[in-house]
Amino acid sequence: MIPGRLRRLAMAATLCLAALVAACSGDDEEPYVERPVAEIYNEGVDALEVGEYDQAADRFDEVERQHPYSPWAVRAQLMAAYAYYQSNEYEDAVAALDRFIQLHPAHSDVAYAYYLKGLSHYEQISDVARDQRKTEDARRAFEELITRYPDSAYSRDAKLKLDLTNDQLAGKQMVIGRYYLNQRHYLAAINRFQIVIDRYGTTTHVPEALLRLVEAYTALGITDEAQKMAAVLGHNFPGSEWYVDAYALVETGGPRPGEEPWYKVW
Repeated sequence: MIPGRLRRLAMAATLCLAALVAACSGDDEEPYVERPVAEIYNEGVDALEVGEYDQAADRFDEVERQHPYSPWAVRAQLMAAYAYYQSNEYEDAVAALDRFIQLHPAHSDVAYAYYLKGLSHYEQISDVARDQRKTEDARRAFEELITRYPDSAYSRDAKLKLDLTNDQLAGKQMVIGRYYLNQRHYLAAINRFQIVIDRYGTTTHVPEALLRLVEAYTALGITDEAQKMAAVLGHNFPGSEWYVDAYALVETGGPRPGEEPWYKVW
């Protein structure tokens, strides 16, 4: 009798505990109450104005959950993305913007959506020595904005930021090229510096890239190419300090292949 009674008591205690846990977890969940769309939307706007960006994003998402077919829901999608952007939740912002662009490609604010997407990537750009995936993402977003909406109010700033992203990407190629040059992997270095000239010909890194090509070709003993690169450098950047070095290098001929390099680029 005693063991059976103990089992019944244990089972009753287990059931009570389960009920208590369920009650506690239920207290943590906000009950679903359908509310007027304008009321929820305005709460999101109010939260934005005081810098409560997480709360704002939640309110704008709630507009779409409760009123998915309301005209307010379309605007709330974009506002939620903006709130995520302001709170530095860039991945959530990009996801929301991609969804907005996909669902509403003809919306009057789609140009802004592309711009905000570009900014979300742009503000994650890291030091030039590190991975530049976000720089590439920003470049693509800005290019798409400029191509699709060249007369947009956002295209002018996008063009400026596109120049900066290209300069950043060129800088990454320069970092790799300098490393190869210092390691005497001259062909690999030439490939990187040539990428700078071919893909990023309007960036600030082009004069140095030309000088480094002069150095690499001279080290390989390919004097014709070295002189050609020096001539291009002199023609396009005659007053540059890089041209002064290139000219001196071509005049002296540099060391023969296999000798110690005469430069240390970092």
